[in-house]
Formats: sequence, C-alpha cells, structure tokens
Amino acid sequence: MNSEQSNTPKHVAIIMDGNGRWATQRNKYRTTGHKAGVESVRRTIKQASKIGIKYLTLFAFSSENWSRPQKEVSRLMELFTRALKKEVPELHENGVKLRFIGDLERFSEGLRKRMEHVSDLTSNNNKMTLTIAINYGGRWDIINAAKQICAQVEKNQLTVNQIDEKVFEQFLCTTDISHPDLLIRTGGEQRISNFLLWQLAYSELYFTEVLWPDFDGNCLNDAILDFQQRERRFGKTSKQIKEQKNA
Repeated sequence: MNSEQSNTPKHVAIIMDGNGRWATQRNKYRTTGHKAGVESVRRTIKQASKIGIKYLTLFAFSSENWSRPQKEVSRLMELFTRALKKEVPELHENGVKLRFIGDLERFSEGLRKRMEHVSDLTSNNNKMTLTIAINYGGRWDIINAAKQICAQVEKNQLTVNQIDEKVFEQFLCTTDISHPDLLIRTGGEQRISNFLLWQLAYSELYFTEVLWPDFDGNCLNDAILDFQQRERRFGKTSKQIKEQKNA
C-alpha cells in the first residue's frame, strides 16, 4: 500500500456492521461482538493514520439503535464510556483530533461532559480528525440544519435567496470537514442506513462481507486499492476528466 499515492482518499467513512452476527456465529452474547469491535476500531484508526487519511468518520450508534434491547444499548454505552477513558490518551499523543456528531442531548450529562472534554483536549491536533457519529441520523442532520436556517430567516439574519448548497452545509454536523471520498460498509449489507445522506452524494461506496470485528488494516488497504482504481467524474465525462488532469 503506497501512502503517497495522490488518489488516496482524504476522508473515509465507515459503517461498522456485523458485531452481533460475529458473536452469534461463535455462540456468544451480542455484546461480546461489540467488545471485539472496539479492537477493530483501534486497528483501523492506526492504519488510517499510517497511510495518510486525514479524516476518518465512524458510525458508532445510529438514532435508530435505541430500539434495540435495553440491555444491549446499556452495554454499548458502557463500552463507549470505557473506550473514551482508555483510548483518548494514546489518540491525543498520536495527534488525532476527536469530535462527535449527532443528537448528543439524548446522553447523560456526565457522558456529554466527557465528550466535550475530549473534543477540547484534542482540538489542536492535526494529524487526523476522527469523527464519531453517535445517536446520529442523516435525516435528523438535514432537518436540524433546515430548522437552524429557518430560525435565521425569521430573525432576518439570512434571506431565502441566500440559501444555496454552500450555505446549507454550514449548518450540518460536518460543516468543518470535507465530504467522504469513500464509504466502507462491513457485514455484507449494501445500504447506507441513514448515514451522512447529504454528504455521501458523490462518495464511492465499498461493501465487504467481512464482519466488523474481523476488519483490520489489510481490509482497509483492500478498500482503498479498490477506490484508487475507480474514476470519479462528478457528473463529467471521462474525456473531460482526462483533459482536466492534463491541463
């Protein structure tokens, strides 16, 4: 894997799917799969940083996941809290900026304060930005942005004619990072499950049968190699892309 290739994706987003099935296949509790998934997160962050990915966004917990059994949700929250305590010092030492997106008001005050502390602690790091999407939904993100824009219009801080894509994006959770170049989904499912609906408009999609606890640096390399073989046209023709490169 050549980290110096010019077409290495700047931003990779991942839907980490398959923890429960991984555990079921081994006759273990689903929460065991989630615990194993934390190890995959660690491996993936390390490899992403190594090959020069600037932005890594992980879909940790969707707004729909609250409907899962309460015991599993509670265990997920415990694992998340524990991971924050354990992993942040090393991430900070390695220059990783950590941020969280989603409707964070659903969480306890203690957990919100911990996330805020972690974000502040790592805010000046610039080797890689790791975004954790937690209690996040793409539709929620868009509706939330629309509400904020409506509020500004009501206060005469913004006019309807000023609203375009650039303005709209300023109110999304991801306003300060680029859109994903590559979306990876593990576990064999081929859908985006209400994740970054606006931001994924022109992302390359990569689906793998590998369950998330088995995902490692080599799997990430495979996804990126596949990405590097694609031609991203953004609505243009292949001829236009070639002419643009040769200009």
